Amino acid sequence: MTSEAGVNLREQGVYEIIAPPQQTMAAVFASPHSGSDYRAEFLRDSKLDLLTLRRSEDCFMDQIFGGTPTFGAPLLRALFPRAFVDPNREPFELDPEMFEDSLPDYANCHSMRVAGGIGTIARVVASGEEIYSRKLRFADIAARINVYYRPYHRALQRLIESTRASFGHCLLVDCHSMPSIGGPMDRDPGRSRVDVVLGDGFGTSCAPAITDRIDALLSDLGYKVARNAPYSGGYTTVHYGRPEANVHAVQIEINRALYMDERRFVPVAGMAQLIAHVNTMIATLKAEWAALVPAPGVAL
Repeated sequence: MTSEAGVNLREQGVYEIIAPPQQTMAAVFASPHSGSDYRAEFLRDSKLDLLTLRRSEDCFMDQIFGGTPTFGAPLLRALFPRAFVDPNREPFELDPEMFEDSLPDYANCHSMRVAGGIGTIARVVASGEEIYSRKLRFADIAARINVYYRPYHRALQRLIESTRASFGHCLLVDCHSMPSIGGPMDRDPGRSRVDVVLGDGFGTSCAPAITDRIDALLSDLGYKVARNAPYSGGYTTVHYGRPEANVHAVQIEINRALYMDERRFVPVAGMAQLIAHVNTMIATLKAEWAALVPAPGVAL
């Protein structure tokens, strides 16, 4: 299928890549949590209604960054919802209490995310309610990971590698949203949040000059920006962000109150302005990229 931006590549029910006719920006944008394709069997297994399940979505982030291809960079978006499988986790961050059978030794059952109920297969939604009405079987979950999680990451890996091969380096921007107030599963429960949080693993996943410039751009546009708190980045930034290998990864978390009604999951008037500002940020990064990216071998 095609669009004004170029060619859309889709794996049915898993992901979509919206690519420009020719890539002219050394960047890849990804929206792992904006998917809203809730399969009937998942809804059947859940004891929560659809509206409650959607509290874990990063609603509309694929639309907010939808102009990315017009600046010459591809946008990868997951079509499946985060509550079903979370691609911003290790492949097997699993809670053994959710399963009727034993988990294999390679499963990570002890991460902080598993303890909080938000592993690769979440136990709870963002507001803390339990998702499943029954125990799960590992074979079913392994199949789910193979069908959804792995193809998403294969696509992301290909985009990063092709970008680095073409330009010598790659910026990966992982696009997320956050509730305006910290929830019960967060590090800041009950606290109001800033407009944007940038996560670069405290400087480990992205050259500081790049994160600094994104911070300055958004601040100049009037946004209150924080760094690495309460979100310093997830699996995507940790796994792919390798500045020493010319891959820079930064996570952007945008306060949902800026652009949507958090109770009804519908856009508000501020969404148009936010999209315009995101486009300004992308265009400026593209124009200034040569000055921002460190030369190969230069210490960060």
